[in-house]
Amino acid sequence: MTTKVIHEAELAAVNQLGPNSAEFVIRPLFYGYGNTLGNSIRRVLLSSIKGAAITAFSIDGVSHEYTAIPGVREDVVDIMLNLKNIRFKSHSDEPVEITFEIKGKDTGEDGKVLAGSIKLPAGLEIGNPDQIICHIDDPNYTLKMHLVVETGRGYLNIEKASADRLHSDMIALDAVFSPVLRVRYKVENTRVGQDTNLQQLTITVDTDGTITPQEAFHEANAILVNQYTALAGGLVVESAPAPGSEPSADDANLSLPIEELGLSARTANALVNNQIKTVRDLVALSEVDLKDLKGFGSKALDEVKEKLTELL
Repeated sequence: MTTKVIHEAELAAVNQLGPNSAEFVIRPLFYGYGNTLGNSIRRVLLSSIKGAAITAFSIDGVSHEYTAIPGVREDVVDIMLNLKNIRFKSHSDEPVEITFEIKGKDTGEDGKVLAGSIKLPAGLEIGNPDQIICHIDDPNYTLKMHLVVETGRGYLNIEKASADRLHSDMIALDAVFSPVLRVRYKVENTRVGQDTNLQQLTITVDTDGTITPQEAFHEANAILVNQYTALAGGLVVESAPAPGSEPSADDANLSLPIEELGLSARTANALVNNQIKTVRDLVALSEVDLKDLKGFGSKALDEVKEKLTELL
């Protein structure tokens, strides 16, 4: 079932504010939709974007977290806090185990051990290599550490991390997986033509460098689309022209039935049989999507591309 209910807002601008910060401007919105969209997108950005973090660790010669390490300036609790601040990007959904060691004499005059000192396996990256792990004051001391990096969403509390440890002799860490550090949104009044009862939503996203603000923004909105699609009960809502704008020839063409495109009978039937009934349905699909349709081959794809070029 298809119905035309609401006008379509647009991502009007993306302003890059820094290497890991960007501003997204969405307009025009009907009154009240600014806060509705802003709050939901912000919550998903902060809680549901996939990331990676250390969930357990061990240090040779250390039996528990309430231990001082001879030759190391920080105690184990301080090292735990520093490890939780290392930002990872993992290309695997499986836990990754890392072992690294570093001698005090190899750390330089200040004895600083940085996250960048960790030798990473393939598929794992560190977003903040300058993060301090500890300081080695004894040049003869060798720090040997074992880490477990896992992927997840949101927050992993210490009880869950401890229960799910791969190795019982390791110290569990609570973990914040989200690569999004901060999200702010602002709603302002705007106008399109004579229509003044409209809003503009501006969302500012800061990430940790393991993901771009654009990637995080798109993933958050895809999550929301998936959630709402599951609740829509098969209802498809067609977008009307943006508030205050005049319908264009292209808008009218998008409503054309597939049968009026002048396609061959075989190609038209293949589309209709796959529930592609209008030009709007057709242009919403990528070439990959079209190739996956039952009974739709490469010749049909070339025919459709040619017709769409003529039409739009």
